[in-house]
Amino acid sequence: MGFFKAKSEEQLLIEGCIKGNAKACKQLYDQHAPKMFGICLRYAKDYHVAEDILQEGFVKVFRNLSKFRFEGSFEGWLRRIIVNTAIEQYRKTVRMYPVGELTQEAHQAFDDMTVESMAAQDLLKLVQDLSPGYRTVFNLYVIEGFSHKEIAEMMNISEGTSKSQLARARYILQKKVKDLDEHHERLLRKHLDELYV
Repeated sequence: MGFFKAKSEEQLLIEGCIKGNAKACKQLYDQHAPKMFGICLRYAKDYHVAEDILQEGFVKVFRNLSKFRFEGSFEGWLRRIIVNTAIEQYRKTVRMYPVGELTQEAHQAFDDMTVESMAAQDLLKLVQDLSPGYRTVFNLYVIEGFSHKEIAEMMNISEGTSKSQLARARYILQKKVKDLDEHHERLLRKHLDELYV
């Protein structure tokens, strides 16, 4: 007598979407959209562009759902589609060029302690303020964990361009974090001075 392996709730939901069940599609979207929107925000310059990436990404997800083989994580598969959608958008609109060699200061590791002490919203805003090329390479390398070789292939750029874009992004972020810290320190001193007047 053979053993029957029960289907997971996620598998049943995905199969419902493939069959065109609108309720299943809405449930799948509602389950994953908030987390995927967070990813879109990291690649987009603002909220509206992030929404566009999310919508376009989910259109691709539903079109290609039948290709998912249930062999790995569905969330990982979904995330790759969303990230690739963000990259495609920037490839259409942005041309990246190598950045000249930066000072030694620019090559120092991004200060994890400073980053950890910042509010997630503040850090997200700093990353969003980067130019599209810097922002995309920074996200792919630092957040998604892709190598420069993989980034170069994904974005149709050289490995050198990927490395220089990352170095420049880190340099700009370090400077912005430092400026933000100095601004907060000035405000704190001002408030303390006002308390003791």
